[in-house]
Amino acid sequence: MTPTADILPFPEKPEDRLRRALRALDAALDEQRVAVAGLRRELGALSGAVEGLGGSLQAYSRGLAETQEAVLKAHAEARQLETTADAMLAACRA
Repeated sequence: MTPTADILPFPEKPEDRLRRALRALDAALDEQRVAVAGLRRELGALSGAVEGLGGSLQAYSRGLAETQEAVLKAHAEARQLETTADAMLAACRA
């Protein structure tokens, strides 16, 4: 069976087009609000991660400074031991 009727669109009034356009605009604005809210959440999370990273880097820097201080102290003590050993060796040879 072959259809014999054509579907005719309702005549569109300018007000109908305007209403449809406004609904589409409202929907787009709602999507934008959701996207902006998501972006703000992600920026907040990023901010927290960056703060955490900054704290970790400061702790790492403090650890390096403490290690440098310990190495310098150990080096000075090794030099002092070397001087003492040289003096004892010289005393034994004399």
